[in-house]
Amino acid sequence: MQKYIVVNQPEKWNFSIENITVISPQDYLTNPKFSLLKKARIFNLCKDYNYQSKGYYVSLLAEARGHLAIPTVMNIVDLKTLKLVRIVSDEFDDIIQQSLKNIKSREFTLSIYFGQNVAQKYKELSTLFYKHFQVPFLRVKFNYNTKWNIQSVKVISETEIPNDHLESVQQFANQYFSKKRYDTPKLTQNDFDLAILFNPNDPAPPSNSKALKKFIEVAEKMNIYAEIIEPKDLSRLSSFDALLIRQSTEVNNEAYAFARKAQQEGIALVDYPDAILKCCNKVYMAEALQNANIDTPKTIIVHKDNLNQILEFTGLPCVLKAPDSTFSFGVKKAKTIEEFHNLANTMLKESDLIIAQEFCPSDYDWRIGIIDGEPFFACKYYMAKGHWQIYNWKAKNKHDQDGDADCLPIEDVPKKVLKMAIKSAKLIGNGLLGIDIKVINEKPMVIEINDNPNIDFGVEDRFYGDLVYTKILTALKNRLD
Repeated sequence: MQKYIVVNQPEKWNFSIENITVISPQDYLTNPKFSLLKKARIFNLCKDYNYQSKGYYVSLLAEARGHLAIPTVMNIVDLKTLKLVRIVSDEFDDIIQQSLKNIKSREFTLSIYFGQNVAQKYKELSTLFYKHFQVPFLRVKFNYNTKWNIQSVKVISETEIPNDHLESVQQFANQYFSKKRYDTPKLTQNDFDLAILFNPNDPAPPSNSKALKKFIEVAEKMNIYAEIIEPKDLSRLSSFDALLIRQSTEVNNEAYAFARKAQQEGIALVDYPDAILKCCNKVYMAEALQNANIDTPKTIIVHKDNLNQILEFTGLPCVLKAPDSTFSFGVKKAKTIEEFHNLANTMLKESDLIIAQEFCPSDYDWRIGIIDGEPFFACKYYMAKGHWQIYNWKAKNKHDQDGDADCLPIEDVPKKVLKMAIKSAKLIGNGLLGIDIKVINEKPMVIEINDNPNIDFGVEDRFYGDLVYTKILTALKNRLD
């Protein structure tokens, strides 16, 4: 497999290892040859992994292209989640105390390069942190107060490596990139009570209160204890055997922290953190759908270097999407060239990459609900009154904020639509997904793949009733079994 090292200054890195190529993040993100590459391992050594930075997008698009990324986006986000770092601190406590017991000062910094430290005595501790976070350059700060505690875990760039470590780092790098296998953390699984995560302050919750009651009622019939928990209850999660997320998911909100902790502790889960990462980012989605040859409206990734070529491809009107837009938030329509440039430049201040898509008006979108690869409900979502989207948050009348919906039996869905929905769901993997598809001139096109789709009483369950809830709860039970 071809290996690529992505660094901000490729000229500084020299390797005599076969099949290794050093490239810049800009090259990987924008050169078409990399999006067409079928097999590759991407080592992301960018100086910055902040959300929606080039370093973040290198790992995100690597996953969209089917490349093997180190670190993954999940690893990057884990480092930003202080609660997860504290969980790690508890798990590693015995080894931390043993490794640092002879240090006389009250502070200690451990620099980890490709899973190693320049001092052999910290090898076990360094390996442990690397296996968990999978980040090539890591700096862990500890302080002592009755015992050693993790103060911070952060990524460092190659420019922050001390000069007297550089020779060792080059040696570690050669050893690391010569390997054929790379350590990944192993997850465990166990058994029985269900936590349903719901945020009472959610502006657009994925389940209404009657649906939540239905989940609890159906769970009881299936011999599952179910309880509603809130974002403040993260510390309680370990006492449950399964987690069902029913609050809006974003990379930076509590739902991701709950999903990641559940995954790390072997708690049965709907839905997985990687589904949240992938579905919450339109840039990932565009690249993944294109690579899978799944029809979509004309879609192009926008960055500062290609702004002037976008409208030649999409035409006007043009739809612009922020990478993490949900429920029509962060989705704008440009009707003129001037409006396009104003909107695009504003959005590019928040993210290095955004999405532009041709405008494809329709009376309704199909929503196909998928659980673990199997369709289990089908709806037609109609556009909000006098609006071009399903949601119109600016509508003065609350009733006009979203359009009507019809729920139909699966067998009434056009075969092309159903086949496309099942194929699209495979890009994300098992879990609870909602695939949005438009049919224009008898041609189906995927608009979105949604993690954590709506399950509202009286809408998605209107045709199949309790069976909708049973399917989701059965998926959780299967994970436990």
